[in-house]
Amino acid sequence: MEYKKLDAKDIEFLVSVLDENRVFNGDAINSDFSHDEMGGISNMPDVLVEVLSTEEVSKIMKYAYDNMIPVVARGSGTGLVGASVPIYGGIMINMSKMNRILELDEENLTLTLEPGVLLMEIGKYVEAFDLFYPPDPGEKSATIAGNINTNAGGMRAVKYGVTRDYIRGLEIVLPNGEVLNVGGKVVKNSSGYSIKDLICGSEGTLGIVTKAILKLIPLPKKAISLLIPFPNLEMAIGTVPEIVKSKSAPTAIEFMQREVILAAEEFLGKNFPDNSSDAYLLLTFDGNSIEEIEKAYEKVANICLEEGALDVFIIDTDERKEAIWSARGAFLEAVKASTTDMDECDVVVPRNKIAEFIKYTDELQKQFNVRIRSFGHAGDGNLHIYVLKDELTDEAWEKKLKEVFDAMYSKSTELNGLVSGEHGIGYAKKAYMFEQYGTEYVKLMKNIKLAFDPKNILNPGKICG
Repeated sequence: MEYKKLDAKDIEFLVSVLDENRVFNGDAINSDFSHDEMGGISNMPDVLVEVLSTEEVSKIMKYAYDNMIPVVARGSGTGLVGASVPIYGGIMINMSKMNRILELDEENLTLTLEPGVLLMEIGKYVEAFDLFYPPDPGEKSATIAGNINTNAGGMRAVKYGVTRDYIRGLEIVLPNGEVLNVGGKVVKNSSGYSIKDLICGSEGTLGIVTKAILKLIPLPKKAISLLIPFPNLEMAIGTVPEIVKSKSAPTAIEFMQREVILAAEEFLGKNFPDNSSDAYLLLTFDGNSIEEIEKAYEKVANICLEEGALDVFIIDTDERKEAIWSARGAFLEAVKASTTDMDECDVVVPRNKIAEFIKYTDELQKQFNVRIRSFGHAGDGNLHIYVLKDELTDEAWEKKLKEVFDAMYSKSTELNGLVSGEHGIGYAKKAYMFEQYGTEYVKLMKNIKLAFDPKNILNPGKICG
């Protein structure tokens, strides 16, 4: 696909739609806009624009469509697979200043907001009304549109589901500049294909989200966590199916290993409540009464002890909760700070295959002589596996990284898993997705992309574009 290179006339048009204070090119573009949080994939846009309204996005997209200019929409840039990197240059639309909460509808339990609102702001805002937005991905500074575009999950997915389950309606700007409203405040909808659900997880390749209607639920009154040490990870993970079968419905079931906890302690400069065991489960329970929660967690605590847990720590004070969850929230940054570079494999496998997969990554450490660190959501089988560069040369790193990734993605397929659990495909993981899904599946995805974006100008080079 051959795209138009931007010239002075194109810049002039963008300034006429916005103003010169919201159009940047050349050295005026901060280098942060060339990459996402992982940083391995990088390219600068030809021009960066800041938008404040759907109308502005629509005008820019229509112009880009008519002139064959590639466009990438960007929020906080917290992705890890290069989905917001402008591979072909062109126009980058910074959506972060479209950040207004527009309406809280307490009768329909919905929140209507713009795409640049941060996840942390949503939780704080609705809690003031005793309401709850459950999706809880680790990066709280991500925008809601970023969460929608990756169908983000997080720690509470085991009980409450993922972002797609909480999107009632969307306003989107199509690649040709047309504005489309899909879904709404209705609870049920069997009216044809669900375009809304296609947009969720599309990584900005089908349309640009300019407004979202979120589903809310009543805020649970109480929450208590359990930190449960095990002699090894295999025993810890082996307990998860028993917990799930108990019907005690934990809000979150996380697994972690000692190496990652130690990295978080060093990174944060504060101690974890316990770091003496090789593996841990971290569970949270919520509900509307202490009695309800105690009944659930006591049942699970007994199951864990029967399965070989060394102890059960009840995390019911603010001080302990802060120590636990600040460490869990810092795992990614702590691992990143412990090495010179890294890349992530966020496969998802059946819950009963987690231990087998993690054991396999331990074997890969020895086979390829690289450090591999992991943590993740034991409740839904979503694993975050990080391969660390350390002192390897760039050439050796690239070679080993490919070999390790090839092995891990092959193993996930063998275990009936999938390439990505919540961070998406973007640019970095395309080849592995193509290999896993096969010709017919990929052809169907490409035809969906073609129906939305026949000129392939919107976030080209990502997923299957």
